[in-house]
Amino acid sequence: MQKKQPLVILTGPTAVGKTRLSVELAQRIGGEIISADSMQVYKGMDIGSAKVTPEEMRGVPHHLIDELDPWEDFHVVKFQEMASRYIREISSRSHIPILTGGTGFYIQAVLYGIDFTEHGSDTSYRESLETLAQERNPQVLHDMLRAVDPASAEAIHANNVKRVIRALEFYHATGKRISAHNMEERQKESPYNFAYFVLNDDRAALYERIDRRVDEMMAAGLLEEVKRLQEAGCTRDMVSMQGLGYKEMLDYLSGKYTLDEAVRILKRDTRHFAKRQLTWFRREREVIWLNKGDFQYQDERLLERILEILYDKRILLQGYS
Repeated sequence: MQKKQPLVILTGPTAVGKTRLSVELAQRIGGEIISADSMQVYKGMDIGSAKVTPEEMRGVPHHLIDELDPWEDFHVVKFQEMASRYIREISSRSHIPILTGGTGFYIQAVLYGIDFTEHGSDTSYRESLETLAQERNPQVLHDMLRAVDPASAEAIHANNVKRVIRALEFYHATGKRISAHNMEERQKESPYNFAYFVLNDDRAALYERIDRRVDEMMAAGLLEEVKRLQEAGCTRDMVSMQGLGYKEMLDYLSGKYTLDEAVRILKRDTRHFAKRQLTWFRREREVIWLNKGDFQYQDERLLERILEILYDKRILLQGYS
């Protein structure tokens, strides 16, 4: 039987501290990091995506950072293809791939090799849904989805029009709920020998970190970053501009909100996003929770526990420092 490739996953809600811990882990085990983030892949989107800086990388190779221009589409199929390729390349160097980021859907797609084969080539239904969203509003599509696939409606935000349309398309073409299809796909055996860690913190502490991070982003020039992207031709309907921080600043620049209101909404929606992330991870199989308080907020203790598990799963063999 062919030996499975090793894979370490380190995820968790936004602002929990994944970046620093993942770099420390990579340094310990000879790892390379693959970003599982839907925004950090874009060039020039540094502040709003809380992108890891060259200094924070501390010499550890990072992949799927700064690979696309903001006007290019990035979706789960493209992520799955690119991340899987990087995993093979990293493993061929006898290094350990570490998938790090908070986009649970992307992680799941790679971990279980979920099939996203398109059903049919008729684009008329998709185009009719896109027109409906533009002429009325995205909530109309979300209500349609809730009527036929409540589980998907619960998992997909109404503003994520592309994913809502894809779920409606899947139901239209197959008569089957995409949530049921994805559940079946998740029952597959993973092609990897993996450990799936979820870093977490007390909710009040996490929300405080989120609010502080937004303040730090504003002080670092988030608004100026969005202005530059707008001047470069980026618009509200682009995939890249749907990210937290970007759409709120664009709404301020268009006059929809005052700056204070845009910042308040950004903090609120980021807290809601963290809550949805945690809900997603709780549904996943074979997840290992790492609650920071259990380790007295000490990275060294967290790393010791992670290394123990990696040895137990034989992802690491004796000889790593």
